[in-house]
Amino acid sequence: MRIAIVFEKDLNAEEKKMVESVKNAIEKKFECKLVPFDENFMEKITNYDFVFNLSNKGGKETKQIHVPALLDLLNIPYSSSNAYSHSLCLDKITTKIMMKYHNIPTPSFEYFEIGELPESMDDKVYIVKPPREGSARGITRDSVVNNIEDLREQVLKIHKEFNQPALVEEFIDGTEVSVGLIGNGEEIEVLPILEIDFSVLPEGLERFYSYNVKHNYGEQTNYICPARIPNDIKEKLEFYAKKLFKVLSLRDYARMDVRIRNNEIYFLEVNSMPQLVPIYSDITKMAEAAGMSYDDLILKILEVSMKRYKGEDL
Repeated sequence: MRIAIVFEKDLNAEEKKMVESVKNAIEKKFECKLVPFDENFMEKITNYDFVFNLSNKGGKETKQIHVPALLDLLNIPYSSSNAYSHSLCLDKITTKIMMKYHNIPTPSFEYFEIGELPESMDDKVYIVKPPREGSARGITRDSVVNNIEDLREQVLKIHKEFNQPALVEEFIDGTEVSVGLIGNGEEIEVLPILEIDFSVLPEGLERFYSYNVKHNYGEQTNYICPARIPNDIKEKLEFYAKKLFKVLSLRDYARMDVRIRNNEIYFLEVNSMPQLVPIYSDITKMAEAAGMSYDDLILKILEVSMKRYKGEDL
């Protein structure tokens, strides 16, 4: 079994650490090589039997879909979701429409195409987001608005900066948690739920994942796993997370952002291929709480991916 670990050419320090760590884990059990997603990818990848996919970039509006689409074309099995599921999750508006249709709790929302601006606003608080970005890009403390003037300003900002529609979502001022899942079919496992506690951040900082908080105050944010939530809320989270995993046709592993207010849960968005940076990434924190080492987590993902193709245990 020859396994290719596919990654992007241009990596930051965290991504380099992830790629090397994944390789170190897999080579304990299998023959594996690092294969960049570059202009020679199609020629090289046919020499491998399986791909552990870490490619999460690509075109301007089509991140994450290129490698799985090409591997499907070449009939080479791979880890993580296919291009279809990545596409659903990469557009937060599409994801939320599907949540609403399938009665999965999510904050009320509307969206404004480029050139459209809201004409009125009720007395709720809203957060304005670019729907096709990740890692909190485009989200600042000013993204949360409570009047029509600020709402219109933030919608226009998204249109101008990202050339995308603006997603306007009710802001849920509550406990933030992250839900990680591994598996497929009836064997989907929900990892210990991770609570993200912003209360310990310096005074004056926003209490949500803005770009500033996510990238500059990650080490000062308090991560609690398992989350401090009642058991009935935990069971409800697990039920809806599994349902959403199936609704979006996700594969192998995923992570979901959720807020809890007055014991009501609200799914915000879905990451169909969360990063696997040791210690830093949320899903690695959940795995540790479940008693899994980093290597255990990577090999577990590889195992469920292969089982999905083979229909049998390794």
